[in-house]
Amino acid sequence: MELGIARMKRKTSLLVAMLSLLPVPALAHPHIFIDAKFEVVSAPDGSISELRNVWSFDEVFTSSVLMDYGKSGDQALSATELKAVGKTVRDSLAQYDYYTNVTSNGKAVPMAKPDAIQADYKDGSLTLTFSLKPEQKTFLKGTTIFGIYDKTLYTAVDFATDNDLSTSGPAFGRCKRKVIRPNPKEVMAENQAALTSMFFSDPKGTDYSLLVATRLEVQC
Repeated sequence: MELGIARMKRKTSLLVAMLSLLPVPALAHPHIFIDAKFEVVSAPDGSISELRNVWSFDEVFTSSVLMDYGKSGDQALSATELKAVGKTVRDSLAQYDYYTNVTSNGKAVPMAKPDAIQADYKDGSLTLTFSLKPEQKTFLKGTTIFGIYDKTLYTAVDFATDNDLSTSGPAFGRCKRKVIRPNPKEVMAENQAALTSMFFSDPKGTDYSLLVATRLEVQC
């Protein structure tokens, strides 16, 4: 927390501050909004090849990035500035695993750091495009669950339609897939006793984020 405040006082990157350095104790509601598209690609041998992500940010967050990175004052970002944005996000979101949560038969599947994150600015929105690969070869066998969500609840990742969570590649011909969209009101009602202030104030994140997150479940 002290590190985050110190850096903010020195007026370093607002992008880092908003994405990773601000303490997020008991907020329990998002401050950054992402419209996302997600695709799981399989390799010919039946393993996970890569996870492709496209994130489009809300106008408020996009404006903060323009203020922090735009030098010309023309409400635009140059190729150099966009590259700097991508590098900052790549570095700052590593500790949050890029909001990516994957399990294979109940066991977490760690992801390697992306080679790069491509940033673009168009029609008033900042868009990030990047791919993640498992640290170790992981086969699509049994139940694999893919979730893109922020455990701290500071950032909301939304998939407008079920088709925004997709699969491609030969291995998926033998698999069944479904998109899980929990009802937050039902989750609150079913877990009311556990949803205390201490539950939400855990800085490491809470299970509540998992309970309400949209997920893609694949059975192979």
